Amino acid sequence: MFHLAKHARADGPTDPTGTSAPADDLDETLWRAAAAILDANWTGTYTVPSRTLYPHQWSWDAAFISVGLAHTAPDRAWRDLRSLFEAQWPDGRVPHIVFDPNVTERDYFPGPTFWGGGGTTPYPGAPPTGAQRVPVRLSSGIVQPPVHALGAWLTWLRAPGETAVAELRWLYPRLVAQQEYLATARDVDGAGLTAIVHPWESGLDNSPAWDQALAAVPADLAVLHRYARRDTQVVSSTHRPTDEDYARYLTIALSYRDQGYRDADLAGRHPFLVECPGFNALRGAAELALARIAEVVGADPAPHRARAAAITRALVDRLFDPESGLFHVRDLRTGLRGPARCVNGLLPLVLPDLPQAQVSSLVAAVTSPRFGVSERMPVPSYDRLAADFDPYRYWRGPVWFNINWLLWRGLRTHGHDALADTLRTALLGLVRDAGYHEYFHPDSGAGIGSPAFSWTAALALDLLAKPDDLD
Repeated sequence: MFHLAKHARADGPTDPTGTSAPADDLDETLWRAAAAILDANWTGTYTVPSRTLYPHQWSWDAAFISVGLAHTAPDRAWRDLRSLFEAQWPDGRVPHIVFDPNVTERDYFPGPTFWGGGGTTPYPGAPPTGAQRVPVRLSSGIVQPPVHALGAWLTWLRAPGETAVAELRWLYPRLVAQQEYLATARDVDGAGLTAIVHPWESGLDNSPAWDQALAAVPADLAVLHRYARRDTQVVSSTHRPTDEDYARYLTIALSYRDQGYRDADLAGRHPFLVECPGFNALRGAAELALARIAEVVGADPAPHRARAAAITRALVDRLFDPESGLFHVRDLRTGLRGPARCVNGLLPLVLPDLPQAQVSSLVAAVTSPRFGVSERMPVPSYDRLAADFDPYRYWRGPVWFNINWLLWRGLRTHGHDALADTLRTALLGLVRDAGYHEYFHPDSGAGIGSPAFSWTAALALDLLAKPDDLD
């Protein structure tokens, strides 16, 4: 074990005493580089994903970042989560972006003006102001996967104490409200699974998983031409979603915004409604993390465990395809499961009560030529054997660190420790050779997208520490 020297400033990295920090010089170099990225991306209130393209706070990024900060600067981990949940809407939803008011609209699109309808007043449903003296936190109106309870629980495990208990007490009712929103307002089909209303809510923005459902949405480039994409000014357009995809994304977002972000009667009026296996698996994992948190703060863990079990059953019943051996998305507009074999179909591995038949099937997929984990390369975002596999274009082929970290946890959860170690070796090999990028080429391992990416650095810290606990 080695210990980083305590940083002089109060909000800087702290000595990660109590973690299984790396022992050899090479791993210490990786550790220090990862910690430096989190320092550089810290704004004083929260951590941005990257300085090059993402100047605001993103929802599921904050959760993954907290896992790494728990090893080096747990106070900052809690501040990151607080900052995000201070922008929680009254209905319980946690927005996928919380905007920095000091960043101009031209520096990121779609920004607060887009999500707010073009005016200067807050979007419909914004947190209340006035007598309660709650400052308006401008945000988007959609959500991302609820990884936050897991992040909070792991932060507590890495750095327990009175401060951590107080933070859990503050977060717990807010995390419960987040889960309640997803379990009620977004259970469009009444079958126990959350429906996403936009591909961005999945976190896997342009995954082939959405192609079938998106085909029914007009690709009106006139919508796109009213705005200026920022991403393709920073990253090659060949690596990002196409203009046709982006036009559909804006059409869907405008439909939801212009209906006041209302979730009632979504089935009758919204153009995109999909049950995602990855999103719902993470929702189930969140309930299990909440059960653990409940035990710390003096609440009843039983309802959380019951809901996690119900989510697991619904996933198997509705989204598992015995022929492909994977979980697939379900388009609620047609009732059909999408045919694409995508990495979100592997994420139910994070659920400890997943039946053995499905566990075995997913492990077989992880080791198959379609996904093919090895000591040299982690799992790609899409089926390598598919005709439209693209090693450069965002979620249509590249390797993503956060998804593979979740799969590493899932493999360990189900006792596949050797395979989990192989995946860990591959992930650390990527950052050792290419740096802490947003995502990676699935053959060469070259870094793609934004450099110095926070969740890659944060989750590498967790892999380097190699904690024995999973709960």
